[in-house]
Amino acid sequence: MEDCIFCKIAKKEIPSHVIYEDDEFIAFLDIMPNTRGQALVIPKEHLGGYAFDLQDDDYNQLMLASKKVAKLLDDKLNPKRTCLVIEGFDVDHVHVKLYPIKEGYLKPGLGPKASDEELETIRKEITGE
Repeated sequence: MEDCIFCKIAKKEIPSHVIYEDDEFIAFLDIMPNTRGQALVIPKEHLGGYAFDLQDDDYNQLMLASKKVAKLLDDKLNPKRTCLVIEGFDVDHVHVKLYPIKEGYLKPGLGPKASDEELETIRKEITGE
């Protein structure tokens, strides 16, 4: 879609802090994180905004890509676990949110906006660059 911010991120038309990419999916750090290292996994193709309307194969591939990114976050950021949420109210482009949780619990809502410097530091920590 022409005006979809996630489509623009997938096409590299606007900057993001990418931590994973393959032919069909891209994962990047959330600019409004609730937890350090919070990431989004999106299909590069605009498949609509509601995960449960996806074709089974598209849904399964999204979950497998999300699992890869969650394991990457587990390995590099060492949380107690990484939580997965699919809600998609803010952007009408299906996406998975991954929350690396160190302790306690996840607080609902958006966190404070992270600086580009903070996001870049975390991206380098995850990608090993």
